[in-house]
Amino acid sequence: MIGFFSLGIGRLRHLNQLLEQCSKQLWLGRNSKGLTAIAGWGLKPTTAKARRFAAKFELPYISLEDGFLRSLGLGVNNSPIHSLIVDKTGIYYDATRPSDLELLIMKADFSEADIVRAEEGIELLRRYRLSKYNHAPDLPPSGLSAEKRKVLVVDQTRGDASIEFGLADANSFAAMLEAACVNNPDAEILVKIHPDVIAGKKKGHLLTMAKARGCTLINEDLSPWALLDAVDKVYVVTSQMGFEGLLAGKKVYCFGVPFYAGWGLTTDQKTVARRKVARSLAQLFAAAYLRYCRYINPYTGVRCEFEQTVALLADQKRQRDQFQGKWLGINFGYWKKGFVASFLGGNAQLKFSKTFKKQFNDSSKQVLIWSSDEKAVAELNTEGSRLSVSYMEDGFIRSVGLGADAVDPLSLVIDRQGIYYDATGPSDLEVLLQTGSFSEDLIRRAEQLRKRLVSLKMSKYNVGASCSLALPEDRRIILVPGQVETDASIRRGASDIKTNSELLYEVRQKNPDAFILYKPHPDVLTGARLAETNSQKMALHYDLLVTDIAMPTLLESVDEVHTLTSLTGFEALLRGITVYAYGLPFYAGWGLTTDRHHCSRRSRRVSLDEMVAATLILYPVYVDPDSGDQINVETAVDLIDLQRKKPIRTTLNSWVWQRVRKPE
Repeated sequence: MIGFFSLGIGRLRHLNQLLEQCSKQLWLGRNSKGLTAIAGWGLKPTTAKARRFAAKFELPYISLEDGFLRSLGLGVNNSPIHSLIVDKTGIYYDATRPSDLELLIMKADFSEADIVRAEEGIELLRRYRLSKYNHAPDLPPSGLSAEKRKVLVVDQTRGDASIEFGLADANSFAAMLEAACVNNPDAEILVKIHPDVIAGKKKGHLLTMAKARGCTLINEDLSPWALLDAVDKVYVVTSQMGFEGLLAGKKVYCFGVPFYAGWGLTTDQKTVARRKVARSLAQLFAAAYLRYCRYINPYTGVRCEFEQTVALLADQKRQRDQFQGKWLGINFGYWKKGFVASFLGGNAQLKFSKTFKKQFNDSSKQVLIWSSDEKAVAELNTEGSRLSVSYMEDGFIRSVGLGADAVDPLSLVIDRQGIYYDATGPSDLEVLLQTGSFSEDLIRRAEQLRKRLVSLKMSKYNVGASCSLALPEDRRIILVPGQVETDASIRRGASDIKTNSELLYEVRQKNPDAFILYKPHPDVLTGARLAETNSQKMALHYDLLVTDIAMPTLLESVDEVHTLTSLTGFEALLRGITVYAYGLPFYAGWGLTTDRHHCSRRSRRVSLDEMVAATLILYPVYVDPDSGDQINVETAVDLIDLQRKKPIRTTLNSWVWQRVRKPE
């Protein structure tokens, strides 16, 4: 049992998982019964009580700190923590004595696989431009000289513990600025000042000196990568930006002793006798990011690895930055208004209106409509092309339960060009598949995701039972998934065949000896949509009607899927099943299906995992139902898996339909 006094530590989500032990908050601290260690927040003055208690009862003191890949936003804004440092020896920024990190670097017992992983990890941070905090705009600093090369000098706020324990003081900052100016006379010196220093809320070290020397002040809150893009050299005392400068391939000069100094990678003004060996950047990275930090998914509470944290933060950052500015949602129902804003993210300002007219007086606003809302689409057509319109629809891994039953979604798609099921024109998904670039790490994620979805038997709605069927072994088993014939996906994705009856007839004509299964759409079975009127005629063309079996379970028993535009075709592809498309669903035309029709816009051949990456990772937006935070597909899958293990609530539509059918 680890004890702690800090209220801040007590507010950390999933603390026990990160500590790998049970913990409890101490109030009076009169005895140490049951305690094995005491934890405090680094070397802050507020840890004095915890340190005294640990010394009194001869208990180990454990230093906690934010990890190097902490969160999407700032800690002061309660952004969920993704990584934590748990140091039993010291703390990484204290150069006066060893820390767990320093010992890891000294030992450097990394295998070849560890080094390869570290090199790939560095490339991931570069590619996705991730830092400790990831709230700041990734925009180049304004007002810089176009002719001169540039040098970055990083200030820090007074009282920063890493300064004192990094063997530095106020004089170190003066010496750093002097050296940067003297050694780079022809360069533009950029001095990064903390925004709170400019606002007068905190004190720094370099503001007055930088003004006196005519340096360019950078007081904007920008992404570290945006600053590093602009410079050749980085001067720091103990700032974390020095290590990020190394990751970016810049020359780094240290005027204190941060954890990354003294290993032969930086030009150092001060040295520590303990650090006598040279280490590569990959070795430092492996020690700091792969072994020293502990990672967790803050939405599931499951411990994870560095790469999973990168994937989650990168997707959160991409989704947050995708939808910014003012938005006007047209004709959204009361239920949908409750969740739509979360999918746009914190950088969007959303208002709702029943109509375009007399409301749309701000040309900067972007319009959002539900893609199948015929009223809104018709009104949109009368407004002309001056409007910037995006179309919203359910995602492909949506929920545990039906949208028709008013079950909130974990995923939606927001498409600026069209919508994925409309084959009459391009969509963001189609363009992504036709022209997109898929990195190796993205393809690995897609492969892992595909295998996980299959192993979990997960689908869009995750309804139905997991029972088995007795099927003939000597006949080819074909599944024909039913669709709601009035859906826009049929109108815009099917041409010569538009009904379930017509599809069944065509499949039977082409496959007279096959055993054909027909599964009506779940919305039809629950009564949320109109029942099929020609069911007796349809029964002539299939061998077995399947109603309450979950689609993933059913797919395990079939050889082929024949469909108009159903998502079942995509789910079959994930499982290696042959798919025949009689319409033009989003997954047809790329070389993965046998197609009845051709789309000239779809000329590229994509792999299955490229299809998965585009369709499930990059195209949809995912949201955690508890916090309202945007998440990624892997997290959504884990949350749905947890939801499936809970008792399923009876929805109003399902209850009414069951009551209607009961007399039969």
